[in-house]
Amino acid sequence: MMPTAAHLLVAPILLPMATAALMLMLGEGNRRIKSVINSASTLLGLLIAVWLLLHVNAEGTAAFGVYLPGNWPVPYGIVLVADRLAAFMAVLAGMVGLAALLYALARWQHAGVYFHVLFQLQLMGLYGAFLTADLFNLFVFFEVLLAASYGLLLHGGGIARVRAGLHYISINLMASLLFLIGVAVIYGVTGTLNMADIAAKIALIPDKDRGLLHAGAAILAIAFLAKAALWPLNFWLPPAYGAASAPAAAVFAILTKVGVYALLRLWTLCFPTETGGISAGFGGGVLIWGGLATLAFGAIGMLASQQLGRLAGFSVIASSGTLIAAIGFDAPALSSGALFYLASSTLAGCALFLLVELLERSRQVEEGPEDLDDGNYALPAFLDAEPPHGTNLDDNEEVLIGRAIPAALAFLGVAFTVCAMVIAGLPPLSGFVSKLGMLTALLALDTPAAWTLFALLIASGLFAAIALMRVGMRHFWTTQDRPAPRLRVAETVPIALLLGASVFMVAQAETVLSYARATADTLHEPQHYINAVMGTRTVPNPVKGATP
Repeated sequence: MMPTAAHLLVAPILLPMATAALMLMLGEGNRRIKSVINSASTLLGLLIAVWLLLHVNAEGTAAFGVYLPGNWPVPYGIVLVADRLAAFMAVLAGMVGLAALLYALARWQHAGVYFHVLFQLQLMGLYGAFLTADLFNLFVFFEVLLAASYGLLLHGGGIARVRAGLHYISINLMASLLFLIGVAVIYGVTGTLNMADIAAKIALIPDKDRGLLHAGAAILAIAFLAKAALWPLNFWLPPAYGAASAPAAAVFAILTKVGVYALLRLWTLCFPTETGGISAGFGGGVLIWGGLATLAFGAIGMLASQQLGRLAGFSVIASSGTLIAAIGFDAPALSSGALFYLASSTLAGCALFLLVELLERSRQVEEGPEDLDDGNYALPAFLDAEPPHGTNLDDNEEVLIGRAIPAALAFLGVAFTVCAMVIAGLPPLSGFVSKLGMLTALLALDTPAAWTLFALLIASGLFAAIALMRVGMRHFWTTQDRPAPRLRVAETVPIALLLGASVFMVAQAETVLSYARATADTLHEPQHYINAVMGTRTVPNPVKGATP
């Protein structure tokens, strides 16, 4: 990466931080100005993330952008790295953030004074967690995004949000404590917190300290798995996500993926099975069977849910279980399908959380007065006549032919159908493409665990289809005399963009799969990452009087 272009690596972190500071300076008013600033900053952050993705993709399979913010030599200073995985996750965070913000501008931004500030801090934590190459800074960015999520969860107030928020805050504070303990243990064993340096030194750790290393890694993994909603540590997720406001829940769809990302990054970097030795593949079995249990729990939870918000929360759990199990197999072909699935499930989950509020609102609209027939108005004889034989009638014996479907109801129906098909993995949308890739890779592995995941992927798709079909029938097929819902354009555009991105992934499936395969290959060859980071040199100080 060119020196000038490398400076853009820090932009996704500094931009939301500066934006949040600016909006704090504006005070409690000026919401219109804040919404414009927030929108412009979020869009610019997404464009920068897209530029980073295109840049690392153009450089080749093992491309890395490494930036030293303080110009300290590796591994002593802060290091930011944009490889294929980091850029991919940054783009995903930007897309989810922009969609949630556009939806919030319709009404939810008015429910709290500091919504825009908290939203930008949330994006700062997300971008930082994906781009950092240092364990302690990963902890810092985790805390930034979690602190912002606490405020966003309580945004709008209400007993349900406070009750769910207490559970959410408690479990995440405990996970953060374990995170810090795990980092301290690993630092005590390896003497470094740089991820690449830790990976390079693991093979050199004496046998007497190997158990301490594994203990630190296990404690760290528990913290990540709690944030990734592994069973049985995920009891907090359905009520918390279900109680949050629609834009906050939409952003939360990617928060569990931060834990999955941390596991994928560190486990493939520090414990690859190809290297051999005592630490090779450490904890892989726990990831596989823990992920399988989480997937089964999420699928059953979706089938048992009667509320759409809780169903959406269990769909997030099922997707996390799928990804965690896929990581444990340490198979590049399976990882490439899992990365495609990560993007597909995150976009669909975000759209579903936005749809939840619109669908529930449409059911709560009060019936309006009867304008045509108030009891004193006689219908014309030709309108009151018996309809011709063979005419389609509804349950009230009213003619269906020629009755227009309201545009708002049509949009909700199409959007919900597309979203349900992606989550259930039905063809021909992105959920099917991702599951097909994973199923094909599992057939090649041919192990009991692989066959178990194969069966659960199919069963979970069936359960999701049944659960979402039941919800769709309740919202769209039941005969209820209620007026058509009224939707704002700002509420429909982000949903259309998210689902449009899922359709785009299918239209460009080969390109996206090629990127996912290249990303997986690089992840399972960690020496590329180690060499790129450890080989980065500081920029020499300019010599006084030298010609520029």
